[in-house]
Amino acid sequence: MQKRKHSLSASKKLTKKSPKATIGWREWAALPELGVRNIKAKVDTGARTSALHAFAVRPFKKNGKDWIHFHVHPLQRNDKLVKVCACPVHDYRWVTNSGGHREQRFVIKTCLRLGEEEWPIEVTLTDRDQMGFRMLAGRTAIVGRMVVDPAKSFCLGRRKKRQGQPTERRIPQRPDIGERRPLKIRGTPPKNARDEEE
Repeated sequence: MQKRKHSLSASKKLTKKSPKATIGWREWAALPELGVRNIKAKVDTGARTSALHAFAVRPFKKNGKDWIHFHVHPLQRNDKLVKVCACPVHDYRWVTNSGGHREQRFVIKTCLRLGEEEWPIEVTLTDRDQMGFRMLAGRTAIVGRMVVDPAKSFCLGRRKKRQGQPTERRIPQRPDIGERRPLKIRGTPPKNARDEEE
């Protein structure tokens, strides 16, 4: 009988899951692979895929594969801080935003860091300059990992400004990103382009 109790208690320990972190409707995040240490993200479970504010978007070919080169303003109301990014194109998708506007977007795959956790997510690139947040974190980015409390904000902490570091930075030199050849994204979408709502 004692052995039976011991086996039951051991099985409970093995099946017990660690509690999920709670996040608010807005959080400070990071995109380390893109060199973005701080970006304020709006958590939107109504949107399927995450979206990132990007401008000066230029597709090109590198080693026979589709890549995308773009700039990011990671901080709100700060157009002088610019991050220059280049990464492979993961997908193409038609996205309908909350205002009913439908557009085709490039999709990239990169790591998202929230608090102490980091994992890969899919992100669409779009002009969010007129939006309140430079990044939108959709439900596929957080499902199974975090619990959202819409009544709270910045549950994982606020951005800490580094002492002695200027808030404005010059645009860095563009890296050698290979031969640029425009991709045809307008008009008829690629066969793998999917439809979804933001």
